[in-house]
Amino acid sequence: MSKQRTIPHQNIAGQHAAMKDEIIKAVGGVIDGGMFIAGEEVAEFERRFAELIGVRFALGVNSGTDALVMALRVLGIGPGDEVITAPNSFVSSASCIALLGAKPVFIDVGEDYNLDPSLIEQAITSRTRAILPIHLTGRPADMERIMAIANERNLHVIEDCAQAVCAEFKEQRVGSFGTFGCFSLHPLKTLNACGDGGIITTNDPDLYAELKYLRNCGLWTRDECVIWGYNSRLDTMQAAILLCKLRYVEQWTEGRQANARFYQKHLSGLPQIQVPKDKPGEQGVYHTFVIQADQRDELQRYLGERGIGTLIHYPIPIHMQKAAEDLGHRAGSFPVTERQASRILSLPVYPELTTEDLEYIVSNLREFYKTGQADAGSVLISTPTIC
Repeated sequence: MSKQRTIPHQNIAGQHAAMKDEIIKAVGGVIDGGMFIAGEEVAEFERRFAELIGVRFALGVNSGTDALVMALRVLGIGPGDEVITAPNSFVSSASCIALLGAKPVFIDVGEDYNLDPSLIEQAITSRTRAILPIHLTGRPADMERIMAIANERNLHVIEDCAQAVCAEFKEQRVGSFGTFGCFSLHPLKTLNACGDGGIITTNDPDLYAELKYLRNCGLWTRDECVIWGYNSRLDTMQAAILLCKLRYVEQWTEGRQANARFYQKHLSGLPQIQVPKDKPGEQGVYHTFVIQADQRDELQRYLGERGIGTLIHYPIPIHMQKAAEDLGHRAGSFPVTERQASRILSLPVYPELTTEDLEYIVSNLREFYKTGQADAGSVLISTPTIC
């Protein structure tokens, strides 16, 4: 066993170290210009992000959650309506629906952690208005099958792309399939602001125009309000920072993919671990590298004692959260989601990891199972993390 190292699950400081001067210069330009709201950097970031995803329009907002809420609202989704989604994501994927008075209708997921398309049809009712697939962990959902069902049943598709900037399904980037793509720019995402931020993508000019009012308090002019809206603008300083980072996002993505391949090669022989792998036609970006592991809690503690940071995304499925009690679900409602929640563990995968880091992580995983370090009687209490 090599000498102990310290490897955090995320390394935001490491990402910024190489570009700190560039970011400071961009922020200084905003300060000197004095346009902290609706500066030219916002429009430029939106234009370049739309090009990155392959859509006509992109609209910056102040969070990924607001992106989802506004996308649903602009479609008129509200009380009495239903939206089909998955129960294994971060809570915003469902709360955005509930906040508008509509009902999140959960269906179970597949082994890729994404909506199981074979379960969609049976969940559709006369009240269903939309499907909200989540490209969880940065792996694309099966958009071909989802879009076929949606088109046949005249349903909107709102893609939750919070973890999936640059992910592709059959050479088309996520966020370009549905009526809307909704992205988070949270500091822990693969394209990240230095604070909160989000962005909505669409090809519909009319919906785009309405969203522009909706994000800016419903204002037509400074003094005229045409709809009740939100104060949900992406501020100029964050846009300036994101423009800096946009130059590196595909390089960072390639680094994550390379690290994922390292894990896939060196962990695939361990029978106690299930390792994620892209299916044909997929290109995941591995926002998180989520394994399924025997004796997961004991393994997490073992790795932590050896300086390796890991997280669980997410330990409590949405349908088992207190906020979801009125939906009437219980343990056993979504068996795949619940089984995965008891086994999943996210390993470090950010591009700043060195080969030595990766070798250290893999060797400790192998050592845990080889030496039988697990203590079947121990329990590790995990704290949910926003990511």
